[in-house]
Amino acid sequence: MDRVTHAYDGPLALFLIGVRIHQPWKVRTVRRASAPMAGMIAELERNRAAAERGEEEHLGYLGSRTTIDLGGPTVIQWWRSVEDIYAYANSDSLRHRPAWLEFYKAAKDDPGAVTIWHETYTVPAGAVESIYSGPRPFGLARLAGVVPVRRRGETARERMAQHRPG
Repeated sequence: MDRVTHAYDGPLALFLIGVRIHQPWKVRTVRRASAPMAGMIAELERNRAAAERGEEEHLGYLGSRTTIDLGGPTVIQWWRSVEDIYAYANSDSLRHRPAWLEFYKAAKDDPGAVTIWHETYTVPAGAVESIYSGPRPFGLARLAGVVPVRRRGETARERMAQHRPG
């Protein structure tokens, strides 16, 4: 089986966002808080595809995946930069701002039902290490393509050592 690593070489911003459901019986509030995410992801995916065809300016979103645990869903997003995330979040012409305002209304109406949360991580260019061994790429490799492991080092330590200062 071939061992590969992601082909992406630029800086990254890893953005985690989710809903923690504290009172699942409050279905209306849970739906109001979580429903807009699908539309935002669809908007970002449409932009990414259009940008790849040269039809639109790229918003910087590279892709995402969703995980679900007992507390609620978490969306893991890869972006080119934190600045791209901020630009998307603060745009009056895109879906995030209205969704955020709707969440605040829902939270005010029912403050104990859900928590919306996010975490943002800045990753300098080259400071990502990965390995994949199997028939289908996952995570960053699914979004950016793959290269043979030997290009970056045979072990995780070697792949990360290429990017450590000093």
